[in-house]
Amino acid sequence: MCGIVGYVGSRDGVPIVLEGLQRLEYRGYDSAGIAVAGPSGLKTHKAKGRIADLKIDLPKRLKGSPTIGHTRWATHGAPTDENAHPHVDFSGRFAVVHNGIIENAPHIKAALEADGIELQSETDTELVAHLIGQAAKDHDDPADALRAALRKVEGAYGLAVLDAKHPDRVIVARLGSPIVLGLGEHEMYIASDVGAIVRHTKQVVHLEDGEMAVLEPDGFTTSTLDARPVQKVSERVEFDVDDFDLGDHDHFLRKEIGEQPEAVERAISGRLDERFSTVKLGGLNLHPNELRSFKRVYILGCGSAYYSGEVGAQLIEELARIPATAEAASEFRYRNPVIDPDGLYIAVSQSGETADTLAAVEELTRKGARVLGVINQVGSAIARANNGGVYIHAGPEVSVASSKSFTSTCVAFAMLAVHLGRIRDLSPADGDRLIVALRELPAKIAAVLEQEEKIIEAAKWLSQFDNAMFIGRVRGYPIAREAAQKIKEVAYMHAEAYQAAELKHGPLALIDENMPVVAVVPDDELGEKQRSTLHEIRARKGPILAISHQELPKELAERTIVVPRTEPELDPILLNIPLQLLAYHAALHLGRDIDKPRNLAKSVTVE
Repeated sequence: MCGIVGYVGSRDGVPIVLEGLQRLEYRGYDSAGIAVAGPSGLKTHKAKGRIADLKIDLPKRLKGSPTIGHTRWATHGAPTDENAHPHVDFSGRFAVVHNGIIENAPHIKAALEADGIELQSETDTELVAHLIGQAAKDHDDPADALRAALRKVEGAYGLAVLDAKHPDRVIVARLGSPIVLGLGEHEMYIASDVGAIVRHTKQVVHLEDGEMAVLEPDGFTTSTLDARPVQKVSERVEFDVDDFDLGDHDHFLRKEIGEQPEAVERAISGRLDERFSTVKLGGLNLHPNELRSFKRVYILGCGSAYYSGEVGAQLIEELARIPATAEAASEFRYRNPVIDPDGLYIAVSQSGETADTLAAVEELTRKGARVLGVINQVGSAIARANNGGVYIHAGPEVSVASSKSFTSTCVAFAMLAVHLGRIRDLSPADGDRLIVALRELPAKIAAVLEQEEKIIEAAKWLSQFDNAMFIGRVRGYPIAREAAQKIKEVAYMHAEAYQAAELKHGPLALIDENMPVVAVVPDDELGEKQRSTLHEIRARKGPILAISHQELPKELAERTIVVPRTEPELDPILLNIPLQLLAYHAALHLGRDIDKPRNLAKSVTVE
């Protein structure tokens, strides 16, 4: 959620850090700040609002290195100048930026106030700064002072610290919130997301939980929180800086919706095996005999990742004939689940840093479960915590609302389902049928995108209502859920999703001429039952927008968006594309902040 950027080297770090913070704006934030350590001590500048607001009154004297910066998403305390990071300790020696939540903040606050320390903000982060300042009385090395302070802290953190007495270094620590080190030539970078520093370096090191690092211009040292040295190996970033630029588009969401043909092409590239009518997924790290031994599949994710997991569960049941379910990771981690020794667990996350999903993975791993990941971000925390998995290779997704990562994740689940199915009882003919359909997906997605003008008109029509209902059956229901979330996220319209057959068990009471229904209606084995539901809605004067394989008669739907046919199992992937555009254009028509919806963040790294 919040963003951290830092620099140490011979250049002025302020413009480097400010640029990096701007590249993290998509994560969601409400204030920002920056600090520089130099011969004359610490200099800080912070402000409520956007990076642009921070730049307006940026002091000319604020130059130098090392530099740290932060974008804050409010947790403890309202979005104000005082609550913005960095926070400085009582002695004026240490400046701290922090992602995460300190869970024992009330206890620490009481102890600090009892020691006579006057707090300047409502944040939990300021408390950490003061703890470091207190610890420095007994520790000459600032890294040791940070270790001593963190021993008093419970919760999650990604931290970067400046020390006015050592203006040649930055100290960082991680527990539950990502920190990435970027390697340059006689300079080093820090970020909570590699996108912030990809313009400057392609070589990065990921800190693990319980690790810290001291960065100086000519290198870095890493250790555990109890001071044991740790050797780290750098990795090469696969993204380019152009991936984080808007190009000719007005919004990243529209850009990323349009990138889906290429994203799906990358997801399937090199993985479809026509010779054996199957899919090759080498990253699973599981022998076919092991895959055959699993009796059930459990999929965990949050938000759009959860809905893609529902699509995946249906695909696995249909094609591999293994019972499969999807569950919200945020609930799973707290309900003391019974871990199935014969189950395969799959964690889904675009960023690979989603706090709830990572905590679920760690709990599963502690209890001996076999856990795979379906992840976009290479080298992310969840990817490293799993036993193996599938990278979706969607490329950077900057808009808070998911689009291409959702689609590519569904494609990854389709490939996994074929892989599992062919190991079991899926026939070569069915394997061939699905491989051909997967190869055709990019072109068919492009064909849907060509209907944008018709979708724009539907979006304008939908945006005149205050509420909407999205319905689907079986394969269509997860897509209805994802579409309702998109409308809520970016258009701020109240929307709910229901199984179409459940309308008559309660929600039908809401249907009238002011309650539009968006119906996901594939032309499949449930087509006639779907039509009966549409008749029930129309009989109560409910306006209907249908997403279907053919133009529906006006007595069934006032508007229809026609989607190309594919194999029935893959229908959800194509049916979702026009619904993404529907949400985008509804938000555009209503004048919303499309890429940075209020109250939301891209990578949710706090509870």
